[in-house]
Amino acid sequence: MASLGEFHFEVSGKVQGVYFRNFTVQKATALRLVGWVANTMRGTVVGQCQGPEQQLQEMRQWLSTEGSPCSQIEDCKFSSERQLQQLQFEVFERRKNVP
Repeated sequence: MASLGEFHFEVSGKVQGVYFRNFTVQKATALRLVGWVANTMRGTVVGQCQGPEQQLQEMRQWLSTEGSPCSQIEDCKFSSERQLQQLQFEVFERRKNVP
């Protein structure tokens, strides 16, 4: 069985108003990851991803360099990276704005 992990992320740049959250949900779902993504009042996008380590690595790369087609990623910070015994979410969802 693949080891499970999680991380939180915050992406800055031109990431709001360019469907970044929608594309993040699509990518995470395609990778069979669970968690959430939301806009912030600071103009960034934040979220939490959980799943197999190999897919998490692919998601880190996508968040750092690709994003949605019209986005311009300036920076992507990862935090709270750790291993999990079991997943805490059932799906990857788009949430309303967070502070």
